[in-house]
Amino acid sequence: MTMRFRLTNKLAKIVNGMVWDLGTPQNINMFWNFGSLLGLMLSIQLITGIFLALQYSANSDLSFFMISRLLRDVNYGWLLRYIHANGASFFFICIYFHIGRGIYYSAYLSKGVWFVGIILLILVMAAAFLGYVLPWGQMSFWGATVITNLFSAFPYIGTDLVVWLWGGYSVDNPTLTRFFAFHYLVPFILSGATVIHLFLLHNIGSNNPLSIPSYAEKVTFHWYFTIKDLFGFLVLVFLLFMLALFNPDYLGEPDNYIQANPMVTPVHIVPEWYFLFAYAILRSIPNKLGGVIGLFSSLLILATLPYTHKHKFKGLPWYPLGKFLFWLYCVSFFLLTIGGAWPVEEPFVAVSQFWSTVYFMFFSMLYPLCKFSDFIYFG
Repeated sequence: MTMRFRLTNKLAKIVNGMVWDLGTPQNINMFWNFGSLLGLMLSIQLITGIFLALQYSANSDLSFFMISRLLRDVNYGWLLRYIHANGASFFFICIYFHIGRGIYYSAYLSKGVWFVGIILLILVMAAAFLGYVLPWGQMSFWGATVITNLFSAFPYIGTDLVVWLWGGYSVDNPTLTRFFAFHYLVPFILSGATVIHLFLLHNIGSNNPLSIPSYAEKVTFHWYFTIKDLFGFLVLVFLLFMLALFNPDYLGEPDNYIQANPMVTPVHIVPEWYFLFAYAILRSIPNKLGGVIGLFSSLLILATLPYTHKHKFKGLPWYPLGKFLFWLYCVSFFLLTIGGAWPVEEPFVAVSQFWSTVYFMFFSMLYPLCKFSDFIYFG
């Protein structure tokens, strides 16, 4: 009993030191709130997802009608479903702001934290895609068909990999069963990776807008930043409930209210908005394998930042040009997100190709810009 008390007391002290008494730079701004907001959204998605799973059946003949029953007959089922569906969008809004802040303030120089963050991004995208298929509407079915077919572009193993993902030779009931199992499993893996991400971050401390060590200018996390995070929580929850209660289908696709039909292809197949930037890059490359490589590269290229930032200072190199390239990168991301929903025809294809080039240009220009910046400042 005494030993158990000592272990509990020691664990409490460790948690207290990592959270409440954590030394935090006093000059961090509102963009540092998005990390805690992501933790809040992960909790909301886990809780609502568990309750939704209690009312769901992974069967291609029943799943569409189970969603209808959930919305109509289950007490507050409509609220759980709309919070969960729109919560995914808010999750990605927080993720993209979080990544943008990390790029702008060179948080990627903490390699361990950054690489685990990239893994978290991929896991979140996987969970969102798997969950989007579960309602078994027209857009869910054909989105699953299009995206899983991309793996067939891989040499040698592509066809076998697609058959394994489908559980057969077409998207059908085994596919839905597998996707539901993975969708339920991935968030728990995501939670474990989040703990590792936080541990690595708290081991070295947060970055700050000046990107300089500030050992003597730190304050305890509590109460200074718990109040700040609490305000962010209230704003995010208010916006989420406003969307879920007053316009829950604003970010959804109308075709998903039609039961999946393998014999009828939608006029225009588009994924959810948070995948559109990668989807636009995929479609802008005429070759299938090249498009798949471009899609995965749009995410994995983030891993190159710690190695291309060869600069004597943190922060964007050669401030005016570095800042301009960053905002140009943000514009390309925004326009690719819009362009992913455009039809595959001219001039939309040419526009997507141009902004895809701009998207990758930021990463390719970072290394020479760092060298040029050091030359200007130090000769």
